[in-house]
Parts: sequence; structure tokens; C-alpha cells
Amino acid sequence: MALQYGKHTIEVPVVLAPMAGITNTAFRRLCREHGGGLFVSEMITSRALVERTPESMRLIKHHPSEQLRSIQLYGVDPKTIANAVTMLVSEDRADHIDLNFGCPVPKVTRKGGGAALPWKAELFSAIVQSAVRAAGEVPVTVKMRKGIDSDHLTYIDAGKAARDAGVAAVALHGRTAEEYYSGQADWDAIARLREALPDVQVLGNGDIWTGADAVRMMKQTGVDGVVVGRGCLGRPWLFGDLERSIMSYLSGSDAPVETAMPSLGEVADAFYRHAELLTEFFEDEGRACRDIRKHVAWYFKGYPVGGEFRAALALANNLEEIARLLATVDRTVGYPAEDVEGPRGRMGGVKSCSLPENWLDSRELSDVHRSQLELAELSVSGG
Repeated sequence: MALQYGKHTIEVPVVLAPMAGITNTAFRRLCREHGGGLFVSEMITSRALVERTPESMRLIKHHPSEQLRSIQLYGVDPKTIANAVTMLVSEDRADHIDLNFGCPVPKVTRKGGGAALPWKAELFSAIVQSAVRAAGEVPVTVKMRKGIDSDHLTYIDAGKAARDAGVAAVALHGRTAEEYYSGQADWDAIARLREALPDVQVLGNGDIWTGADAVRMMKQTGVDGVVVGRGCLGRPWLFGDLERSIMSYLSGSDAPVETAMPSLGEVADAFYRHAELLTEFFEDEGRACRDIRKHVAWYFKGYPVGGEFRAALALANNLEEIARLLATVDRTVGYPAEDVEGPRGRMGGVKSCSLPENWLDSRELSDVHRSQLELAELSVSGG
């Protein structure tokens, strides 16, 4: 049950979800050091890539150790998407391209992008078709949500349209844009999509915090693989747990997999390794230390290190200072499972999805909305 993306076989059917400001080369390398799978870049806007902005060109770079170079694109115009894909393929910069139709962030959806876009069915199909044509033999996949809200679901129609366009796989986050990251992901919807698309690979995303969760999703939904986002924040070793659990399940074993979870010392080592890799990625030690500050709470969640330690680590300006602070922790402290497992990162409650005016009146794209979409990529980070 390995994933097959074109000529590429992904033996461990686990995908690192693209996360803005998180899944850069440094974090991808760190996760790969712990377990197998497919590790996707941060979201990159197609317009920025076509314009070759410095940031977009930096984000599409991969380390030589990344044998399967995976890039996620965001776009709202078929022609621009096609031009961006053509650039990546003709210049041999990617082995796999994922299209983002799942972002629920208001600054994206209020212009008609991200999770709002599949509502315009013809536009969605045109974007996916143009990307697949431009990609040639390079596999294209789609990541999406259930829809805008419970009254405006799009995932079945969008999944079929993506399949018909020739994508290698469809990944579904079991929440609507309105639900953001709140509540429980709807794994039943993932199962329904799997049933509706027996002739293309389907992956499930949402509420996978452990290897056992991944196995439970695969059993319950029948998906070909899982996509993991927030569950690995501050926990790159999750990919080892995922690999052991899933591969044991696929081998036919029902026995629970014993996982050696990290001590505080091992967490400290992973944090320092992350800082090292960020320094190499940014080629700037100060910037790397500033970037890793957002990871401090995630790494040390549940461990008895104290607020003073966390604050000091978040203010460190160089690797030497980080190493000195990490040397003060009690490395023998064990893994506080009950305090660490479960939701982390973005949460938020249910909120009305920000949309262009009259967006829901029709599934066809009006001239007014078309003009608004031309501005949709300008306010989105990702190059």
C-alpha cells in the first residue's frame, strides 16, 4: 500500500502537510531524520514564482538529501498556475506538485482563494487541468477541505473533478473552512470521499497526533495514506511513530506498536538540531534563532522546564546561547504523555468564513468575482 506518485514510490504513506513558516527545508530535513514519507514545502504563490521574487526562489530550494522534491502551489488563475508549473518542470526544480485548495485563513478566502475556491466548480477544474497538463510526467496532487460550511460542501464534486483532470492523489482535511481547526475532524467525510473515488489515491488529514491515530484513520476510512500537520509541531519524532505503526498495520499485524518517546534530553537535542538546520537554511544564525522562537512552546509543552527557561530560550540570539540554556535541563525527565498528546498549534472556534460579496449566490464565476480574484495572490505570503 505504498503511495505511487507518477514514477515515485513512497513506501511510508505519510505526507507532511505544508505549513506556512514551518515546513521549510530545515524542518523537512529534521522530520525526515526521524521517519519516512513525503515532505512538502511551504505554500508558494504561483504569481510570485512566475515573477521570480527572491523569497519564492528561496522557498523552492531543496537540500541535496531531499530526493523527492515536493512543492505546494497556491493560485487562483489557470494560466498563472500553468506558467508556474511549467517553470518548475522545465527547470527541473520539482518531482511532485501539490495544489492548495484548503487554506481557511480569512485574508485568503475573502478574495475567493484557498478553501473558498472549489465552490466555483468550473474555475477549480480549469486550475487543476492546467496544472496537470503543464506538469507532464511530474505528478500533481490536490489538498482541500470539505467545503465552505455545512451548507456549501464541495469535496465530492471537487474530488471527482480532480480525478478526471488526472491528479495522482486527493487529500481531504475533514473540516470546512468555517470550522477552521476547531472541534473534531470529520473522518466519515474522508471515508465518503474514499468510497466516491475508488480509482484514485485518497489521503486523510485531521486530528492525527500519534501513530495509533493514523492506523485508526486508515482502518475507519480506507484511505491510502495520511497527511499530518499540527501533530508534528515541536514533535519531529512523530514520523518515526507513524512509520512504525503504519508499516506494522500494513504488514497485517494488529499488535500495538511500542514507541520509545523522547526524554527531555532528547527533546533538547531535537530543538538544537532544528536550530542548526535553520541556520544552514537561512545562512544567518541570528535569523535562525529568531525563527525558532515560535517552536519553543511546542517542543517543551508538558515538560517541567518553567516559564523563565522558555522565555530565555525564545530570546536567544545565537546557537551558543541556545546550547548553554539547553544544558541546564534535566535530561533524565521522561515523556509526559498525557500533557503532550493531542491538539497543538492553531485551534480557534467556528467562525463565519470571510468571502467575496455574493460569492455563494452561484457556483459560476462572475466578472466581478474574476476581477477580485486577480488580487487574491497579492496579500498572501509564500513568496
